[in-house]
Amino acid sequence: MSNRQLDRPAVEAPRTQEAKAEKNPLKRTFKIMGPGLITGASDDDPSGIATYSTVGAGFGYSSLWMALVTLPLMLSVQYICSKVGLVTGRGLAGVLKRHYHPAILWTAIVLLTVANVINAGTDIGAMAAGINLLFPAVSPGMAVIPISLILLLSLIFFSYKRLASVFKWLTLSLFAYVITAFFCKIDMATVMKDTFIPNISWQPGYIAALVAILGTTISPYLFFWQANSEVDEQKDAGVYSVEERKGASDADLKFAAADIAVGMFFSNCVMYFIIMTTAATLFKSGQFHVDSAAQAAKALEPLLGPAAKYLFAAGFIGTGFLAVPVLLGSAAYAVAEALDWPCGFSEKCVDAKGYYWLIGISIILAMTLNFMHVNAMQALYWTAILNGVLAPPLLLLLMLVSNNSEIMGRRTNTTLVNIGGWTTFTFMTVAAGLFLWTSVAK
Repeated sequence: MSNRQLDRPAVEAPRTQEAKAEKNPLKRTFKIMGPGLITGASDDDPSGIATYSTVGAGFGYSSLWMALVTLPLMLSVQYICSKVGLVTGRGLAGVLKRHYHPAILWTAIVLLTVANVINAGTDIGAMAAGINLLFPAVSPGMAVIPISLILLLSLIFFSYKRLASVFKWLTLSLFAYVITAFFCKIDMATVMKDTFIPNISWQPGYIAALVAILGTTISPYLFFWQANSEVDEQKDAGVYSVEERKGASDADLKFAAADIAVGMFFSNCVMYFIIMTTAATLFKSGQFHVDSAAQAAKALEPLLGPAAKYLFAAGFIGTGFLAVPVLLGSAAYAVAEALDWPCGFSEKCVDAKGYYWLIGISIILAMTLNFMHVNAMQALYWTAILNGVLAPPLLLLLMLVSNNSEIMGRRTNTTLVNIGGWTTFTFMTVAAGLFLWTSVAK
C-alpha cells in the first residue's frame, strides 16, 4: 500500500459524504457528530461522576484547573485515535498486530482488558446503586445480575447505535450540575483563581485525585474505542473491505476533529461543573468523603431538593448503559482483531460469535466483581486511578503508531498534534510516577 493510497481514499467516509451533501448548516452539524460525541458522553460514566464528586467534596475548588489542562490533552489523543482508524481502516489492535511484535500487542491487550473489566464492573455496581436510590427495597446486590443480563441481551439483539441513541438522552441529566451551580453560593473569586492558577498540593491524597481525574478523562479504553468506532461506522454504512476504508481525505479529518471537539468539550464541561457543584455543597458543608450514591446526590439538592436522588440515579444508569458496552466492546474488539475474528457492534451476533462470546464472558467477570463487598463509590474512584496508572504505556504505543510513516503515510502527526500527544504522555507518566512514589513512601 503506497503512501498515496493511504492519503487519499477512493471513497470518502460515509459520514463525510452525508455532511457534504447536506445544505442545511444545522443538519450538517448533526451529521458530523458521531464517534467523538459518543466517546465524550461515555467518558462521563459512573466512574467519572464518582471521581469528580469525590474530588470536589475532598478538595473543594482546588482541582478546577485540571479542566483547562485536560481538554487540549483529550482533544489531541482522541483525534490521533480517530485518525489511526480512518487512515488504516483498522482498529488500534489490528494495526499493532501487523506492524509490531506480538509481545507488544498482547501486553497492550492485557492492560486494556484488565482496566476495562474492572471499570465495567464498578460501573455496573454504580448502576445498581442508582436502582437502589430509585427503589430502596431493591438492594444493589439484587440489581447487579438483572442489569448485567439486560446489558448482554441488549447488545446481542439490538445495535449499539440504536441503544446509544436512546441512552445518550439520559446523559443530559448531568447538566443538572451546571444549573445547580447557579443555585449555590459560589465563591467566584476562589473559583476563578483555582481555575486559572493551579493550586497544587503535594499530599498523597491530592496526587491520587489528579491521577484519578486523568484516568477517567484520558482512559485506555477510549484510545481503542475511538479508532474502532471510526471503522465500525464505515462497516455500518456498508464499507466492509479494509482496502476501501484505508486512507483519509482532508474533509474526513476535519469533520472527525469537529466531532471530537464537541464530544470532549461536553465531557470537560460536565467535569468542571460536577467538581464546582460538589465543592460548593458537600465540601462547604464539611462532607469531605463520598461513600454512597445517596451522599453524592446531595450535591444536587440546592436545585431539586429531595428529588435530587432521582436525577442523580438517571445519570448513573444512563451513562452506565452508554459506557459499559464501550468498555467491554473495545476490549473484545482488540482481542478479536488480534485473532482475525469478525468484530464490532456493526456485526450481527451470528456473524461474530467469538466477539460476542468475549463480551459475554467479560460481563460475567465484571458482574462477579460486585460480590467482593467493596464500597461502590470508592471502587469507582480507585478504578479511575488504575486507568491513570495503566494509560501511559498505551499512550506511548499510540504515539509510535501515529508517527510511523509506513502505517500512516503522510498523515503522521503534525507538530501541533505531536506536542499535544507527547505532553499528554509526559504529564500522565509523571503523575502516575508521583502517585506510585507517594504511595510507597507512605
